[in-house]
Amino acid sequence: MSNLLHFSEHTLQEVALVLMATVYFLRIRWFMKWPLGKERQPATGLGDTNPKKGERYSLANVAMPWAMESTRLKPLMYIQFVVFHLGVVAAIALSFIIPYGPGLLESSAFVSVIQVLTGAAFIVGVMRIIRRISNPYIRAISSPDDHFSLILLTSWFAFAFLAAPNDISGGEGIMLTYFFLTAFFLIYVPFSKISHYLYYPFTRTYLGRTFGRRGVFPIRRKPAYQMSK
Repeated sequence: MSNLLHFSEHTLQEVALVLMATVYFLRIRWFMKWPLGKERQPATGLGDTNPKKGERYSLANVAMPWAMESTRLKPLMYIQFVVFHLGVVAAIALSFIIPYGPGLLESSAFVSVIQVLTGAAFIVGVMRIIRRISNPYIRAISSPDDHFSLILLTSWFAFAFLAAPNDISGGEGIMLTYFFLTAFFLIYVPFSKISHYLYYPFTRTYLGRTFGRRGVFPIRRKPAYQMSK
């Protein structure tokens, strides 16, 4: 292993993680300085829910595709969402496994799991790039950051797929590219729209508590025959 590869696997990743964690800490501390808006509407509904139930329902919304019309009517979009984010988890895990737990990659089955997840996420990423460019409505609301972030992530999946076997016998180019992309990703994320996951617990908690108090969350759905009456 060259000094450059060792630097990219260890020092570079550690510095990038510290920078990302620092930005997140400062941002969360800034969030916590502001009090939540107070609910002026009195508690309503049937009395079988409350802010706590609403909060739990709201936070779990991401795992309930039936709760949102967009994913309920288009299940393929939800499957893409799951595959894409599993690929993110696998690619991030790989950046720790290679330098700190390379023994795991001696298992061909484990390597195959990483490659299936990152490879599938790469395919989904390509599909999303095509959709973002070809769909005039999505293209109209897309910012340069949307395009750049998606291309960055998709490229990162490709190099994670290639780096998973942890084989540098043919050269260190793939490994170096993967780790430099990972470091750039860690530094860039807090300043991009990818950081939306940082806001998720804050927004969903506030929304769930508010709508739980109003008796709206959890959402109750009537059978189709009742709705048609």
